[in-house]
Amino acid sequence: MSIELGALEQNDTWSLTTLPQGKHAIGCKWVYKNKYRVDGTIEQYKAHLVAKGCTQQEGIDYLGTFSHVVKLVLVKVLLALATINGWSLP
Repeated sequence: MSIELGALEQNDTWSLTTLPQGKHAIGCKWVYKNKYRVDGTIEQYKAHLVAKGCTQQEGIDYLGTFSHVVKLVLVKVLLALATINGWSLP
């Protein structure tokens, strides 16, 4: 874990700032996972620092979230249709 923290600091992943007045900090936790080889032996130990999003309150800690998610098959179909029909991008 100390190696992971050192790598995060070395890569300038975050910077410490002061918390705005009237706001509260969101907790975090470490999530551990093992990466396995084909033969079942452990190849690598992984550790991720994640925010505890369950403590957030909509309208206070965030206003809303949205993430575009597209399946690769849909992109392939649209590209095939565009090629077949001779469509071009504006």
